[in-house]
Amino acid sequence: MSEKVKPYKKSDLNKKKQVQNMFDTISGNYDGLNRVISLGIDKKWRKKVIRYVMKTKPETVLDIATGTGDLAISFAQFDIKKIVGFDLSEGMLSIARKKVIKQKLADKIEFIQGDSEEMPFEDNSFDAITVAFGVRNFENLEKGLSEIFRVLKPEGTFVVLETSVPTKTPFKQGYFFHTKYVLPLVGKLFSKDKVAYNYLSESASVFPYGEHFNNILRKTGFKEVKNKPQTFGVASIYLASK
Repeated sequence: MSEKVKPYKKSDLNKKKQVQNMFDTISGNYDGLNRVISLGIDKKWRKKVIRYVMKTKPETVLDIATGTGDLAISFAQFDIKKIVGFDLSEGMLSIARKKVIKQKLADKIEFIQGDSEEMPFEDNSFDAITVAFGVRNFENLEKGLSEIFRVLKPEGTFVVLETSVPTKTPFKQGYFFHTKYVLPLVGKLFSKDKVAYNYLSESASVFPYGEHFNNILRKTGFKEVKNKPQTFGVASIYLASK
């Protein structure tokens, strides 16, 4: 369902190329806008993702759709042998690389540009894989998840942080007001790309969440699948293993 939503509806480019162009365009002010739009709550969610991953004591971690690298950089505080941030947008990765240089972490984290549906890694390469607010941007969700399954080691941990839709009143109504009116308005006021934040809210609203996404993970081959709604259900953390 999420495959049908594209950033630029009048463009003939496929979703993958449109998403790449969109994030290249908004990369310069993406971090600031995210803090405003989420009211800073996304930091709390990311910390939970890190805690879930670190319970398994991984030696190698891959952060897909790493964007400007916040989650990958957070893993650098732990004794992890290899941390890789992977993203389709070179514009976002250029911001991430500046961050690691500034924080003197360039020797601990590697950022690679590429397609998450065709990754340049061998089978069974990583102990843990994370995706924060990125799976809904996959052009082919099942193909992307299958590729993640391929490069994850047996018994490895897969953690997804993604938007979801609250089911209880009044949180459901508040969520739709925020995504339909507030998020696009903030995007138009502060972003160079007026279309981008309409896409981000629309793609979030149609993404299969909760048990629906759990079933897609199980169909892909993942086991021990469960989801944990966050902040009244506006986001969810999904846990799975191979």
